[in-house]
Amino acid sequence: MKNNATRNTILIAVAALLIGALLTGFVGFTAAPGMMMLEDESLYGFEETVAKFEEEVLAAGWSVAGIHDMQAILDGHGHDVMPIKIYELCSSRYSAEILYLDDERVVSPLMPCRVSIYEKSDGNTYIARMNSTLMAKPFGGVIDDVMQLAAAETEVIIDLLIK
Repeated sequence: MKNNATRNTILIAVAALLIGALLTGFVGFTAAPGMMMLEDESLYGFEETVAKFEEEVLAAGWSVAGIHDMQAILDGHGHDVMPIKIYELCSSRYSAEILYLDDERVVSPLMPCRVSIYEKSDGNTYIARMNSTLMAKPFGGVIDDVMQLAAAETEVIIDLLIK
């Protein structure tokens, strides 16, 4: 009788752990996309947000490594989309720190930092970017340290423009 009770307790514990793991995995899978990307509404219209963003990036000592005007690019292929510009931002002090060491170069596909400014059908302008703070955590070490600093500086720039 005692063996059956122990066995049942163990089976219940294993089943509970399995169900808990499955539920955690499901919640993580459904919530992850919303956690990986950040989106905020701008205080300004599209053109003013673009102009102010570019000014603030330069004032913060960052460089604009590239601008992709996706509306214009897609228009050239016969597609009509609302205004959207994707910025590639670079801070030499952060990028050099990551690119200097061989083991850290693996994150170079995440560089430079990208920020999108776009309009939605609600007539408002939004600023979106990767949640670098969250994305850097699994790497640890130099990558995490540097990406945390870069993300914090990028957020200071964006905070000046959002509601």
